[in-house]
Amino acid sequence: MLFMVNDSPYRSTALSTCLQVAAPGSAILLYEDGVYGAKQGSPLEETLRKAAKDVEIYVLEEDLRARGITKILTELKTVGYDGFVDLVVKHKVVPWL
Repeated sequence: MLFMVNDSPYRSTALSTCLQVAAPGSAILLYEDGVYGAKQGSPLEETLRKAAKDVEIYVLEEDLRARGITKILTELKTVGYDGFVDLVVKHKVVPWL
């Protein structure tokens, strides 16, 4: 299952609640303002580090660049639009609102 999170953890609990329900083997894609959660020093840094041991967490590279984010947690993986398409093809998609 691929959970897609586009809300910033600074103004929404979407990423936090998604991390609570994502089962081991699932994947999470942070895109749009959701990429703020991937920043070093984000409010969910430790939670993301722990979750990344059981869940694949991806961050859309184009959205990082658009927001000027250059340093993300090393446990997370960046993907471009091609990688995004690959994830959608591979997994059942759950938009997380």
